Amino acid sequence: MKKIIAIAVALVAISFNGFSQEEEERSVIQTYTPSKLLEKGQWDIKWFNNIYTETSDLFGNQEGTQKRDIPRNTFFTSSVDIFTGISDNNSFNIGLLFEVRSNAIGGRNTLDVFSFDGERGTARSGLTSFAPAVKFNPIKSVGNFTIQTAFHIPLIDNETENGVFLDQDGFIFQNRFFYDYSFAGGDWQLFTELNSEYNFGEQESFAYNSLRLTPGVFLSYFPSSKFTVLGLAQHIELISFGANDAGANDFSQSVTILGGGAKYQLTKALNAEFLYSNFLFGKNSGLGQTFNIGLRALF
Repeated sequence: MKKIIAIAVALVAISFNGFSQEEEERSVIQTYTPSKLLEKGQWDIKWFNNIYTETSDLFGNQEGTQKRDIPRNTFFTSSVDIFTGISDNNSFNIGLLFEVRSNAIGGRNTLDVFSFDGERGTARSGLTSFAPAVKFNPIKSVGNFTIQTAFHIPLIDNETENGVFLDQDGFIFQNRFFYDYSFAGGDWQLFTELNSEYNFGEQESFAYNSLRLTPGVFLSYFPSSKFTVLGLAQHIELISFGANDAGANDFSQSVTILGGGAKYQLTKALNAEFLYSNFLFGKNSGLGQTFNIGLRALF
């Protein structure tokens, strides 16, 4: 009888120890931030969906700072980012990015972007660009600092058709700088990003010969390893380097954004995220809101 009790106690202890280790194991949302590179053979697939909708903007005067009311415009972007690790020392990843867009303007309902009806003068949609990409760690002693470089190639002929804008039809050379820092025993995490995009190639593009800078700060709190809530602050600045040959497209733009959201680890490989943000003030910009949902699989 004593032997049976001893064996039962040992089994309970082993089970409890295994459960504790499973609870303490760091999840994907804690470990694999955008600053983290994949190991060789790992795959990271992210499907992110963004709806931006506006009923006012800042185009009402020459400086682009006067607020005015406008008919509702809604812009939907669905992106797929695929990356894999290819180096033995986990220092280099390669990837491919895709973007699909659907826009509905002129007072149409927000959810009309999911109609994909192409109604003349109010809607357009399609696969608009793809980009080969690389991701690497430039400073070996700072493992949580990485750079993602991508070259976006447009797949559309015209930015605007029948008064409806779809996407830029120029090339974009993009560099994103990522850094994260965990503190308070890992319960809190600060993530920072600087996104830079140089726009060139198509002189008719509204963003021709310009640089878009988007710094951002994200502060996350983890009540558990599988769940986090976060707040974010971003600023977008579009700097023009001069007009095209016809003297047009000398255009600058800025906007400040605040928001928040949450992430949840659905399974060991799959997690979901939800974000909301509000465009507060700027110049030559819309003053709308974004609603975002994403799914990420890492295996």
